[in-house]
Amino acid sequence: MQISNDSIHALITDLGVRARAASRFMARASTAAKNAALLELARLIRAQAAELKAANAPDVQAARDAGQDGAFVDRLTLTDQHIELMAQSCEQVAQLPDPVGEMTDLRRRPSGITVGRMRVPLGVFGMIYESRPNVTIEAASLAIKSGNAVILRGGSEAIHSNRALAGLVALALVDADLPADAVQLVPTTDRAAVGALITLPQYVDVIIPRGGKGLIERISAEAKVPVIKHLDGNCHVYVDAEVDMDMAVRVTDNAKTQRYSPCNAAESLLVAASSAAAFLPRIGKVFAQKGVEMRCCAQSRAVLEQVPGAGPLLRDATPADWSAEYLAPIISIKVVDGLDEAIAHINRYGSGHTDTILTSHHPSAMRFLREVDSASVMVNASTRFADGFEFGLGAEIGISTDKFHARGPVGLEGLTSQKWMVLGNGEIRT
Repeated sequence: MQISNDSIHALITDLGVRARAASRFMARASTAAKNAALLELARLIRAQAAELKAANAPDVQAARDAGQDGAFVDRLTLTDQHIELMAQSCEQVAQLPDPVGEMTDLRRRPSGITVGRMRVPLGVFGMIYESRPNVTIEAASLAIKSGNAVILRGGSEAIHSNRALAGLVALALVDADLPADAVQLVPTTDRAAVGALITLPQYVDVIIPRGGKGLIERISAEAKVPVIKHLDGNCHVYVDAEVDMDMAVRVTDNAKTQRYSPCNAAESLLVAASSAAAFLPRIGKVFAQKGVEMRCCAQSRAVLEQVPGAGPLLRDATPADWSAEYLAPIISIKVVDGLDEAIAHINRYGSGHTDTILTSHHPSAMRFLREVDSASVMVNASTRFADGFEFGLGAEIGISTDKFHARGPVGLEGLTSQKWMVLGNGEIRT
């Protein structure tokens, strides 16, 4: 049945009103209550595994009937392993320190007052995501622990799965004497619901989109609410003039081929001219064995053409390749004069996500850290480490390449803000 735009706007407004009220309660909820909800949610997920798989089945069948590829169906499917991982993620978030109420930067002023900052929840955030039902649990668990309320809008392809999971979240919240409205799922798959959610700043404090570039671009263009986002993951590996070649080959291989589809996989390889003759044949052999297409500048192609088996995988790079996010076994390769050109290239063509330098020269490493304008900058480590779990955040709601508030993997702290506080004893300003 078709729902009118007015009805959808009224529906989302109602969710917003209830979320705002719930957020006030969550902001003062005890750590014990929040952890109790998370542990009960983990228990329910395990106990209701059969019911979750039954709810997931029509979503999976619909995806197959629609001709979706294997990777899409895999992301959508709730297996026993996926269900157990969701339960474990709730337990892991429960074990994390509670950021809410943390006081920092306390300092006494000459007037007698003490000034500092306190960490507080953002309030209400909207989570818009596609295909992966586990995001329902990730977003819910992080919202609960950070003292926020969240409105979830999952993709139509996972609606039955998301409804079942959201139902368990509501049960867990009520069991811990927390408001069920702290985590709400938009019940309709109508696209107009997204448009309504992102234009209600009176009820929603921030929007976090998680999905394809088209979705994120649309939300960023139309939202009247601040958006935490990243559009592309054009991550770079730069092999410096002074470098341990064995390490450089190992890290570059991992950054590109450990998994091709994540946004933190390397898409561009820059090599200092003085290292090209030694490094490129070795990494070219690795890429050739793994079937990685190499889109090369003229200088790198001249070297790689000598690598057995590489020839069929070599292509001339176009200007578009320097800024491309492939999410596939493809990498662009460019020989640069040195560190200055590498930094300039990354800052021009990169997406501000994650970039790494492989070097044994400490001053080069420090310059790279200071001057590369990205959310995560690394030295002698794979770009694949740009992840909330790997950074010790326990879990992440997404990755931000913005420069305000949250940047890089967004975990519990990224779902909070800070407010100034003043502690006095009757002082007055003179």
